[in-house]
Amino acid sequence: AACGGAASSAAPRGPEGALVKRADIKIEVVTHGQAIDGFWGVVRNGVKAGAADMGVSVNYSAPDAESDMVKMSQLIDAAVAKNPTGLVVSIPNPDALSPAIKKAIDAGISVVSMNSGSDVFRALGILAHVGQTEYEAGFGAGERFKAAGVKNAVCFNQEVGNQALTLRCNGFFDGLGIGADNGEVLTGNISDPAGMQATIEAALGADDSIDGLLTLGPSVADPALAAIESQGKTGKVHLATFDLSASALTAIKDGKMDFAIDQQQFAQGYLPIVILTMYAETRNLPTGNGSGLIMTGPGFVTKDGAADVIALSAKGLR
Repeated sequence: AACGGAASSAAPRGPEGALVKRADIKIEVVTHGQAIDGFWGVVRNGVKAGAADMGVSVNYSAPDAESDMVKMSQLIDAAVAKNPTGLVVSIPNPDALSPAIKKAIDAGISVVSMNSGSDVFRALGILAHVGQTEYEAGFGAGERFKAAGVKNAVCFNQEVGNQALTLRCNGFFDGLGIGADNGEVLTGNISDPAGMQATIEAALGADDSIDGLLTLGPSVADPALAAIESQGKTGKVHLATFDLSASALTAIKDGKMDFAIDQQQFAQGYLPIVILTMYAETRNLPTGNGSGLIMTGPGFVTKDGAADVIALSAKGLR
């Protein structure tokens, strides 16, 4: 769906002598997340705000299922066929998406990646990446659990095959001190919350020594909270999640969840639009300390700051 219109007389204008006019800049955004999802809805809000502030035209698209890399590759091809000024992509599966992304670059389209792909964007020739480094984010979560005295934690992966999620679990187990090869990963389907809850309940029931659980998205945090409560282990099993939602933030405020890892997804939608607009106009490019990586996380939302973030989350900004 289109997220912004061409610049009007009241819209921001680029510098005189710019390579292109903002009214002529068209940017395609292809991610693996539908905007109806809470997390990706905030990303799209960032995209829309960037389009409005820059006065450029932007179109957002995503496959119906986050794991449908064939469809996502087709969407990238369709975006390239429009010959846009720039392309923004997430890269959850580099093997599946690299050919389509390389076609865009070979066609002379400026590409910026966001959210997932921090470990591969340079090799693909992408200008910059906006997001967090997933392994380090997971490692930080593991360190926090270790400091809280957690000995036996599990990680729940709701989208097997998404390289970013694998890196999160690996970093978590390394930060916890047990090693990625020794950690237990539970799996499920993001579209089946009842099934995810049942899987977590079974694990907790089978192993009373489990004292920590990391979920990789707020859509898993809700079933995890329910599973812990149904097993009578609230306060006994430490729980944390990647990303924010109203229910996760409330659980943190109420002391039922330790923390949430915040990658500031509004910025992940907003900043690539700004970067591509600036690059189209002037060939200026933020380099992220020479690496091309613009970090939006990880940040950690704990009980002390949850109330402030709840208000921002209600407005679709966090």
